[in-house]
Amino acid sequence: MNELLQFKTKLIEYLLMIVFITVGCGNQNDSFSWVDTIPKPWTLSESEFETYLPKFQERFPDYKDRIKALNLWRVGTPYGMFCLGEEAGKDTGPIIRNDSSDCTVHVLTTLAFAESFTWENARDAMVDIHYKMDENGEKKPTYQSRWHYTSDRLLNHERTENITSLLVPRNDLEAIEIELNRKQDGEEFLNLDWSSKEIIHFIPSSKINKKLLKKLPAVCGVAFVKRKYFKLGIVIAHEGYFIDNANIIHASSEFGKTMNVDFLEYYFHEDEPRFDGVMFYKLNPK
Repeated sequence: MNELLQFKTKLIEYLLMIVFITVGCGNQNDSFSWVDTIPKPWTLSESEFETYLPKFQERFPDYKDRIKALNLWRVGTPYGMFCLGEEAGKDTGPIIRNDSSDCTVHVLTTLAFAESFTWENARDAMVDIHYKMDENGEKKPTYQSRWHYTSDRLLNHERTENITSLLVPRNDLEAIEIELNRKQDGEEFLNLDWSSKEIIHFIPSSKINKKLLKKLPAVCGVAFVKRKYFKLGIVIAHEGYFIDNANIIHASSEFGKTMNVDFLEYYFHEDEPRFDGVMFYKLNPK
């Protein structure tokens, strides 16, 4: 009799555990589906947009969950190349915006929005993320001090930390020895009075598969290497967010908007790789 009672007790505990897990997972999915119930971000004014920032903080206290939620919300944002600037000087575009993105703008503004409660917070965060420190230890928005090169940012910016070499054996990596911003003819690609000699490792297309993707954080960054750009002093041709070990959310010039698509289907278009390799990076909150 005691054995029967113990069995029934264990059975009830097991069933309650299943219900708890199911309800918990359902609530988690519901939390992300919330972003489909609010206005599209690119339709909102700055003042309207900022009213949602505290709601993302409240609903998604975990930093990575908040990054994912913001990414999902921003799917569909119209594409606009080189749509940010310093609001003065050489490039008078806005420091931050919500109505348009190119690939890097999508990555960086999402980071800024993820740590902000107001539009002014986000603007200040964007200055911190998008610009290098000067000789006085200050970050000022100027064309010269901007992080123009994604590969430079991955190697040297604490917020987007390169994790590529941690994912595959050393022998599976390819390396490029390059002077960033220096073309083959010796001229600068951008007029920055700056270049940087680097050895940059990346994972070639032949090593990209589901097994690799499973090693990655559930939310991280991905940058795509293009060999034909090396002669220009450039390594990275595109970047975006890698989500749930399966999808890429990125601002796509091809489709004219921010897209959420299967990573492998995107990378291997009609069985041919779009790029020559990838770098992955971890997202670190301030």
